[in-house]
Amino acid sequence: MNIKQVSELTGVSADTIRYYEKIALIPPVKRNKNGVRTFDEEDLKWIKFTRQMRNAGLSIDGLTHYLALFSEGRQTVPERKQLLADQIAVLREKIGDMTEAVERLEFKLAHYDEHILPTEERLRQREAVTKLSKTERT
Repeated sequence: MNIKQVSELTGVSADTIRYYEKIALIPPVKRNKNGVRTFDEEDLKWIKFTRQMRNAGLSIDGLTHYLALFSEGRQTVPERKQLLADQIAVLREKIGDMTEAVERLEFKLAHYDEHILPTEERLRQREAVTKLSKTERT
């Protein structure tokens, strides 16, 4: 497969795939005699893995560290697992924050007419009084 096909299959842009290869987030991709990248199923798995880890919020530095540990072998499994567990904790906190934000917006929407509109009107009146007061002082 060429880079365009891989991009379409994975939803990762060709530029991003090239970048991932350049910074070694994916292994070097084989090239044909003309120097054009030719991707196989293993390359697809690496691209999907990298995208999933990035979507999970892992930084490029974090992912680079994870891959360095992976390269060192089995003895780094505990550290790799801890890195993943730490990222899960970060995501759970973000999910909590997002859930709270959604609930707040849902409340505002459900009570817009009886709570938000009167508050907006009071704020507009206060703003008008403040502007009038400033005008009178000058």
